[in-house]
Amino acid sequence: MLPGSIQITGEALSGAEIKDICDSLKENSVRLLSVRGCQLSDRDFGRVCRGVAESVSLAQLNLNLGVVSTIGRTKQLADALKANRSLQTLFLHGSPLLDAGLVNLNGALSTHPSLVSLDLGDCMLGDEAVRLICGMLPPDGAKSGLKELTLSANPAVSTQGWARLAIAVAHSSQLRVLNLDYNPLGDHIAGMLAVAVASSRTLEVLDLEGTGLTNQSAQVFLDMVENYPTSLRVLVLAENDISPELQQQISDLLSEGEEEEDKDGEARGRSGPPREKPAWVPHSITASKRLGQKGSTETDITRALFRRDHFYL
Repeated sequence: MLPGSIQITGEALSGAEIKDICDSLKENSVRLLSVRGCQLSDRDFGRVCRGVAESVSLAQLNLNLGVVSTIGRTKQLADALKANRSLQTLFLHGSPLLDAGLVNLNGALSTHPSLVSLDLGDCMLGDEAVRLICGMLPPDGAKSGLKELTLSANPAVSTQGWARLAIAVAHSSQLRVLNLDYNPLGDHIAGMLAVAVASSRTLEVLDLEGTGLTNQSAQVFLDMVENYPTSLRVLVLAENDISPELQQQISDLLSEGEEEEDKDGEARGRSGPPREKPAWVPHSITASKRLGQKGSTETDITRALFRRDHFYL
């Protein structure tokens, strides 16, 4: 039986439901666990964390929308992540972590052997948190690091913090997707990010939706993609004060680069690995294990799981 998923949204979870979740984790029958926006006691949160620590099948954990609500819970989650070896994707979007919470999680996150995708959007982070996150973007391939990072809607980060991140992105050997949407970046920080994108050998997707940009930023990005080689394939500039014409020009140039890459791949017999899709493409999960059902009973889930939290159903 292929590992399934448990997905519950916005409910108050009973002790019996928590027991079912923990039993499934211990049986290694769960690949995806989502308790997004759910209410559970501190004791039950600790039980779930112990189940995560013991699981060798869990690949994706969604604790979005305030499930990790206290410093004590960040410590429990950190302990679980130190023991876990299978997790690849962690969603904490909308959790009031603050910098102190990320300090607690940093050791476990930065040394996890499998984690490649991290969502810390709307977590009330500041410059100290960004400094720690930069350590998860190693400059060489000798150390594992993040391939996808979401820092949407963290307005407390200063210009200095974003500059530090831009330097880390420029030198990261693995980062492919960076979501910075709905941060008050402005043209100055966008210029730093353009330099980082031009320097990066791996970044393919950059989301700058709703970040206070103008045509000035767009022109910098246009010059960059027009005159310099780049790995960038998707640049999201919606909800900014940028003309549709400039956005279209950038999009067309990026599309041309992707077409040339595809032709090169055909000429080489496509011997290399396929390019990953943008992070917000929906991933349909076809096998879901319902709470209370044992054995091999599976059902098709009725919702597709989207990468970014504000697209979740």
